[in-house]
Amino acid sequence: MLKIPKRGFVSPFKTRYQLVNVAALERAFAANADVTPAALIECGLLSTAKPAVKILGDGTLAKPLKISAHAFSQSAKKKVTSAGGTCTLL
Repeated sequence: MLKIPKRGFVSPFKTRYQLVNVAALERAFAANADVTPAALIECGLLSTAKPAVKILGDGTLAKPLKISAHAFSQSAKKKVTSAGGTCTLL
């Protein structure tokens, strides 16, 4: 009987995120809109609300948005607040 080597480790407790860029939010939402995981599904940026949603800072944001998500990158927080919007953790 041959033994097969076991390689690597996958943590069952790791939080997996669906990623959304700031540039996609700029195109999909009007100024002062409430951006939630449900709104992201409605506009077609996400397929489901599971797993958690993380906002990334790729692109530019010129309009103020009220964004609620499970995680934000540092650059995304900076771009949202400099545009006059708010970041709320779920």
